[in-house]
Order: sequence, then structure tokens, then C-alpha cells
Amino acid sequence: MSWLLGLLREITHLQVSIADIADIVTVALLIYALLVLLRGTRAMQMLWGIVIILGLYLAASGLKLITLSTILSKTLVFLPFAIIVLFQQEIRRMLTAFGSTAIFRWGRRPEEGPVIINELALAAQALASKRIGSLIVIQRRDSLTAWIDTGIPLEARFSYDLMLNIFIPGTPLHDGAVIIRGGQIVAASCFLPLTTSHELSSELGTRHRAAIGLTEETDALVIVVSEETGTISLAVEGQLLRPLDETTLRNALAEHLFQMRLFEEVQA
Repeated sequence: MSWLLGLLREITHLQVSIADIADIVTVALLIYALLVLLRGTRAMQMLWGIVIILGLYLAASGLKLITLSTILSKTLVFLPFAIIVLFQQEIRRMLTAFGSTAIFRWGRRPEEGPVIINELALAAQALASKRIGSLIVIQRRDSLTAWIDTGIPLEARFSYDLMLNIFIPGTPLHDGAVIIRGGQIVAASCFLPLTTSHELSSELGTRHRAAIGLTEETDALVIVVSEETGTISLAVEGQLLRPLDETTLRNALAEHLFQMRLFEEVQA
């Protein structure tokens, strides 16, 4: 009990300045932003693993388990390097997010958002009704240059008619993914990385695995139209939302795109 009273005395005699409060609030916000970024991803599971290892080390040290605490202490030496390797994608995404805040963005035209969302939903529904398989990628904060370079550059203003024409079977551009950035279709016939997850249903084909694979590596959204069933799906952060129709797809796109104001002004 005496140690608690001593701690209370020390706290009451602390001189807390505005700078100290700002420091604590800033660190808390950074930790919160990191947790929001990791929420629902595989990196969150790895983070829990690191927390468990730290807890075991503290417990082993407190209980004087010399062998276990020594092994864990040696393991923790490499923890900073492990964090950089394991969380490189999340670290890149967080840094990109900081550079993509409203303070650093200009020239945006959020009024285009509802138009593009509506035409995307209409195009997906039209493709689904005709059982035309398609992959439509919408870039958000993370750069997709590596995958844009695998396709054929278009740099064309997005439109419903152009989207349907690209995916007509037998045309040179129909095989692969279309990547949309802002209000433009920047490339078509792009190759996407396949997911390595073994938990997916066997009924999901290459298009769905490619959509999930890209959203595991970036924050992009990917609309998938199944050629076999005509089902519309939306891949978000490694998860697949399905089945969707025109209305539910429009609502999902509005939630992830328009509210974040990620539509850029089309350059003339």
C-alpha cells in the first residue's frame, strides 16, 4: 500500500505543461491510426503474436525463468527488424495516407464522385447480366504503378460505354484488369497478383483470387464480375463482399470512395 501512496505523491507533484499534453495526444493519435490501419488485416494477427511474445518475456523475467527469458530476450533483439519486414506494406500505406490527407490535396472535384460511382455500378450490372467476366480496379491512396505498367496504357476519361467495350469478349483488352485512377481509366489488360490464401472457396476462380491478392497488398478496391455465374463481388482489404447487385455495389463504393474524396480532377 505504501508504494501506491508514494506513486500518488509523485503524480500530484508532476509539472504537466501544454507541450507534455500535446506530446501524449500526438502519440495516442499515431497509435490509434496504426491500429485502425491494421484492423481486420493479417498484420493485426502478427501484431498480437508480437504482444504475446513480449508478455511471455515479462512473465518469464518476473518468475525468474532464466532459460525462457534468455531465449525470448535474444528473440526480441531482432524484433525491430521483424517489424519492418512484416509490416512494410502497412508502414508504406500509413505514410501514403499521411501524404494523402486533405491538407496535401488540391484540385479535387468531389462532385464527380456520385457520377462515377453510379456509372461503375451500372457497368458492373450490365456486365453481370451478360455474364461477361471482368476485373475493375479503383485506386485509392496506394500507388498501383507496378500493376499499371503490366497493362496497356489508355489514359481515357472514365465512361460507362468505354467500360463495356473494353470487356467485350474477343477484343484485345478484355483479358485482364482495368485500373481506374481518379476519373480516368489509366490502363487495361493489367495483371494482378494472386492471393496465396488457402481458405478461399474452391468455387472462386482466378479473377477473384487476383482481386483479393491486390487488396492484400494495397488499399485498392476491385470489382469482380464472374463469367460463370454473373455474380458481382467487391474485394476490400483482402475480403470479398458478395453477392452484390447494382444498389449494394453503389452503396459500398460510396462508403469507400466518395466519403474519402479520393476522386481527382481529370487533367485536360
